[in-house]
Amino acid sequence: MATTFLSAEWRKLIFANYAIDRRVLEPLLPYGTELDEFNGVCYGSLVGFYFQRVKMFGVLPVPFHTEFEEFNLRFYVRRKTPDGWKRGVVFIKEIVPKFAITLVANTLYGEPYATHPMRHRFEQEAQTQQIRYEWKVGSDWNHISVTADQTGHPLVPASEEAFITEHYWGYTRRGSNRTSEYEVVHPPWLIYPVHTHDVRCSITKLYGTAFAPFFKHPPTSVFLAEGSPVVIKSGAAIR
Repeated sequence: MATTFLSAEWRKLIFANYAIDRRVLEPLLPYGTELDEFNGVCYGSLVGFYFQRVKMFGVLPVPFHTEFEEFNLRFYVRRKTPDGWKRGVVFIKEIVPKFAITLVANTLYGEPYATHPMRHRFEQEAQTQQIRYEWKVGSDWNHISVTADQTGHPLVPASEEAFITEHYWGYTRRGSNRTSEYEVVHPPWLIYPVHTHDVRCSITKLYGTAFAPFFKHPPTSVFLAEGSPVVIKSGAAIR
């Protein structure tokens, strides 16, 4: 039976989405999964967001670790089960500003976390909002930022935004023939149209030269999601 090992709120999620050659992603697939596509395209997403009200096992706040930024690069997969397809994400790297989070995630769960200095800025105006996340790579500050509407709209079924946000499973490669699976439970998110965006990311330093060509061009899409409370539950060990 699945158990809750983390609850939190994820807020103000910026998604910058890029088409990536499947030949780059296939060697990174966890055992038992395959690439998931939207209209024939394999996407990788740069995602910045804010963690709030973090509780271990859904009940225990961790002192000094209840609020923090995260920035990650992820791609999209699916897994065939007797009950149908499970659609999920695989993380290339997840950046947070708290070393203890990185230590626990790496050692206990095999998640590809790294610790970098981070900061954020939220600014609200009459008609727009400006959301910005920054993380330091060496001596350089990287960033992802948007100016978006204050008024959002419900998620449109079968849209690109739905494809990107409604992968409710996470898959972590634990070896050539072993994968960890977990479930992320949350309602559909409100989407804010984006007017302007800016992305500066040290792709080669963070993810390697194989990814660099796909991020030289502007993203195919950028959107801002409000986020919600989330619950992360244990799943299966796939062998």
